[in-house]
Amino acid sequence: MKQVSFEDLKKQSIRYIKGVGQSRLTLFSRLEINNIFELLTYYPKEYEDRSRIKNIADLQDGELCSFEGTIVSNVTVLRPRRGMSIAKVSVQDSTGKITAVWFNQHYIKSSLALGASYIFYGKAERKLNKLQISNPVFEKIDTNQYDSNELKRSLKILPVYASTKNLSQNLIRAIVQEALKSLSNVELEDMLPQPVRDRHNLADIMFSLNHIHFPVSEQDKDKARYRLVFEELFMLQLGLLSYKSLAASARQGIKYMRLKEMDEFIGALPFQLTDAQKRVLGEVEQDMESNTIMNRLIQGDVGSGKTIIAVLALFKAVRCGYQGALMVPTEILAEQHYKSVKPLLERFGVAVELLSGSQSKKQKQAVFEGLKNGCINVVIGTHALIEDTVEFYKLGLVITDEQHRFGVRQRSILAEKGGNTDVLVMTATPIPRTLALILYGDLDISIIDELPPGRKPVRTYSVNESMRDRINNFIRETVKAGRQVYIVCPLVEDSEEIEAKSAVVTAEDIGNNVFNDLKVGIIHGKMKPSEKESVMKSFAASDISILVSTTIIEVGVNVPNATLMVIENAERFGLAQLHQLRGRVGRGEAQSYCVLFNQSNSKVARERMKIMAQSNDGFVISEKDLEIRGPGEFFGIRQHGLPELKIANLYKDLEILKLAQETAKDMVAEDPGLMNNKRLKQYLANHFGEKATLS
Repeated sequence: MKQVSFEDLKKQSIRYIKGVGQSRLTLFSRLEINNIFELLTYYPKEYEDRSRIKNIADLQDGELCSFEGTIVSNVTVLRPRRGMSIAKVSVQDSTGKITAVWFNQHYIKSSLALGASYIFYGKAERKLNKLQISNPVFEKIDTNQYDSNELKRSLKILPVYASTKNLSQNLIRAIVQEALKSLSNVELEDMLPQPVRDRHNLADIMFSLNHIHFPVSEQDKDKARYRLVFEELFMLQLGLLSYKSLAASARQGIKYMRLKEMDEFIGALPFQLTDAQKRVLGEVEQDMESNTIMNRLIQGDVGSGKTIIAVLALFKAVRCGYQGALMVPTEILAEQHYKSVKPLLERFGVAVELLSGSQSKKQKQAVFEGLKNGCINVVIGTHALIEDTVEFYKLGLVITDEQHRFGVRQRSILAEKGGNTDVLVMTATPIPRTLALILYGDLDISIIDELPPGRKPVRTYSVNESMRDRINNFIRETVKAGRQVYIVCPLVEDSEEIEAKSAVVTAEDIGNNVFNDLKVGIIHGKMKPSEKESVMKSFAASDISILVSTTIIEVGVNVPNATLMVIENAERFGLAQLHQLRGRVGRGEAQSYCVLFNQSNSKVARERMKIMAQSNDGFVISEKDLEIRGPGEFFGIRQHGLPELKIANLYKDLEILKLAQETAKDMVAEDPGLMNNKRLKQYLANHFGEKATLS
């Protein structure tokens, strides 16, 4: 039997499948289906299960169902207005009666015979306490041949595909069926090695393709889907591990010493480390003391204390004779880190400097020279650190904070300034474990899942415009008590396209009218760096009582005296972003509050606001965000250059993802260059680029 690979199927146009032709080829291309591979991996989005026949009396409101019934009335056709027709007929079985209704389907009257029996499939609805089914599909029952092929054809689990105009479900089904039939006389190469299939009891590829499109039973569909999901995630993890393996094997890492001074440094801190911080520090130290290059992601909720882990890692690097760099996305955050980190390190003789775009040429030059000659041990800066003019004497550790603000390329540019540099990546954006495993598959992951003792959860309330006066009174009371307030808007300036509050107009309104007796400031991304810095300094010094802002304050801004955040048009933000914004308050000992103005009446918006009000756990919130919005919207997977997932659902398939990742790791360990799996090696080269072949 001739063997065919997926690469071969990619070269075969669907033009020559029976029933396609040139005009339909154009329709299919709208769905990005041009070859047989793309057609067979265009998986159904859902299924119509017509195989379970129910009694009419048992049908539930809103249920998709099949039932057998006899036509007990003539078809009546109403024409309520021009261009619209409504056909109705009564259908009955031994348990009850239902009305079938079709809209603008003129063939119905001549298709149904009084006294004849049919199988109907559609959505049952209860209207005025009577059952009705709208636009059902139906098949006539031949009472003389109850087991006829006609009946069997209708009583199936049928695939439902995402479609486009003029491509009916029946047509897509017929074309997919023809494509599968064309493979019945060849052997399709199975990309999953037999040992992997045996280990996880996975179906073979042809069974899986046949039954994902046309399952005979629910069990067969589930078995097919499990195998295809596993394969997709296994290949993805293998590809990501190939990057990681390449990075680890290309150069030997720095083997740092174990430091006795580390305990002294920790003992001198003005607070105690949490158990979670100790655990993560242990993982970082283990990486640094190994022969391999560290590539670790530290995830920690807002205020969980990631920065001190970074400081301890920097201290270790410097004491072992290397320099360290901490790169952050904004000048505000760089300045803030510089002020908090410098005193901790300088008391142990570590020279710390700041590098940012707004510094004078003279200031920058002094930093450049200090880094080049080794006088500066640690530099904290923005993306200014990756400029060509920055050279290090002996860079050993690179830390990036708020990783999602930087691309992988920026991270690697900075790391390459040291040769075999260890890399530590930090983020307070709570990425669900599911996505972290995918998006940062080239990194080991540590999670600080514990907040320092004594921090009070921020009380969160979702309100609408009717509460405006009460919230304004609350703002005034907060300022009167000596505290400060953030008001966050989704836009910088008013927009004709978007109905949402802008920071500029809001600041003018409350400054001139609502709170004209209070000190109101504004900060947004279009301001010059020096202006932003000036405003934040004034706010930090309590010279500004109310700060109107865009999401520029989302990351890292730390003003413990700010205890109230009001977010306008909260429905316009993702849950993870709302949580980040909320993290700007609740940083001191006083009780803090977050008020979400929701201007939407949609059920989804209300559900999202409810989640925010009920939970302060960023990881719970991010999982919900992923569940509601899906992975593509949540974190722009395509931007990371990863192959698109066609069948796996990162929210629902976490357990399969874990198995796939473990299996991929085992394979790389047993067969480092994939020398015994040449087909997989070629697959990775085709999908991830030539460098990702574990060679």
